[in-house]
Amino acid sequence: MSHATTTYREDITSRPASRGRSRKKLVRWVLMAGGVLAVVAGSGFYWLSSGRWVETDDAYVQADSMTLSTDVSGIVASIPVHEGDSVAKGQVLFSLDPQKFQIALDNARANLAQVRLNVQSMKAEYQAALRDTAARQQQVNADQATYDRYANLVKQHAVTQQETDDARYKLAADQQAVRASESQARAQLAKLSGNPDIAVEDTPAFKQAQAQLAEAEREMDHSVVRAPYAGIVTQVNKLQLGMYLGASTAAFGLVSTDHVWVEAEPKETQLTHAKAGDHVDVSFDLYPGRTWDGTVESLAPATDQNFSLLPAQNSSGNWVKVVQRIPVRIRVAMKPGDPLLRAGMSADVEIDTGYVRTLSDLF
Repeated sequence: MSHATTTYREDITSRPASRGRSRKKLVRWVLMAGGVLAVVAGSGFYWLSSGRWVETDDAYVQADSMTLSTDVSGIVASIPVHEGDSVAKGQVLFSLDPQKFQIALDNARANLAQVRLNVQSMKAEYQAALRDTAARQQQVNADQATYDRYANLVKQHAVTQQETDDARYKLAADQQAVRASESQARAQLAKLSGNPDIAVEDTPAFKQAQAQLAEAEREMDHSVVRAPYAGIVTQVNKLQLGMYLGASTAAFGLVSTDHVWVEAEPKETQLTHAKAGDHVDVSFDLYPGRTWDGTVESLAPATDQNFSLLPAQNSSGNWVKVVQRIPVRIRVAMKPGDPLLRAGMSADVEIDTGYVRTLSDLF
């Protein structure tokens, strides 16, 4: 009796323990299966959504920049800007001593006026040469008549042979004088380009003098250097008053504040669905916590290595494929009050291509 009672009690106490182990085992399998399903679902969601965004931190701010110079030489007379000044388009940045340029300009103007007078003088000389030729021709006509008369009279011994010869020599001399006068008239006409009524402004001499005047005016204008676009000047201390600045010598720098963009270089495998016009979220390391709106302006037609000094040669037997990077230009939407973007700043970009993957892409 006591042995049966003991066995029954052991069965009763072992049943809850067995059930507890079964539950734990079931929970363990459920958790394992749930974890696997969560990983699969998470991976599937990531794969479906990852084809839409192109993210890279290989991006930097770019801006139009230049080293200012001029194509004329001279002494630096004024530098009205200072380091870090913001300048507007057309603002004077520095100027050279205008004295020598003014002298050259005055000389060119005087030369142009002199050429005008010379052309008018050539026209008058041509008309005078024509009149002189006509007068000499009349003298030749008279000489011809005198010689003809003497030639008849000498046969009748009315005049001497010496008088006849003198008349012939005078006729020949006056004929040569006519030819000389005609040659002088042709020379004057040639200076007038063959047109005695040519306008002064159409003569080669006048055009040459006019070009010299234009060049003097250009040099005078280029002695004053103005900002080609709005920006900020830098390294102004490289230029000093009284310094001789040779033509094409670097003066100081100008960085644009109007034409600023971000240039990103994502991997080629990331740009499958990227295109011009895509929206971009841009953030800068200098301004943490802020995001700017941007737009893809263009994708480069070639990779960076295409423009390198020593492009990769893939003909060797030990060639290793390397994923290339393609420059992407991004226009940043700047608003009033936004902090200044400086050339060379690091940036992070996220391009929204708008592409959505589907499960059919797996098959």
